[in-house]
Amino acid sequence: MAATAYSVALLGGARLPAAPRSALLPRRSACQLRLQQDAPRLSLLRVKAASEDTSSASADEFIEDLKAKWDAVEDKPTVLLYGGGAIVALWLTSVVVGAINAVPLLPKIMELVGLGYTGWFVYRYLLFKESRKDLASDIETLKKKITGTE
Repeated sequence: MAATAYSVALLGGARLPAAPRSALLPRRSACQLRLQQDAPRLSLLRVKAASEDTSSASADEFIEDLKAKWDAVEDKPTVLLYGGGAIVALWLTSVVVGAINAVPLLPKIMELVGLGYTGWFVYRYLLFKESRKDLASDIETLKKKITGTE
């Protein structure tokens, strides 16, 4: 009924001829009939897969490994504090990005700023061989500062 009213409104009042009821029913071909006749024979060819469940074994190994690592942690409250802080920071970032996306022109401006910064970064650090070496050394010094080996 709704489709008929929509088509009438779409065609400016002209009605389409109604399709006969038999045109809406699926037609069966000779191939489909032949397959239905052969169905009892095909049931003898069923193959069952092996019942080996590797996903639960790997999940158990993962949980055991996680428990061992948690037991090896000495300062558990600090780890929980850092984890909670990371979750709060992620939530806050999501809220800020949602607020920026709500301003009509600001997302496009931020996109242009990002493209500009990406172009500058490629030109400054990735385009020339010497600058790639500088970037690699900067990353290594940053890793040493973070791990405390410097």
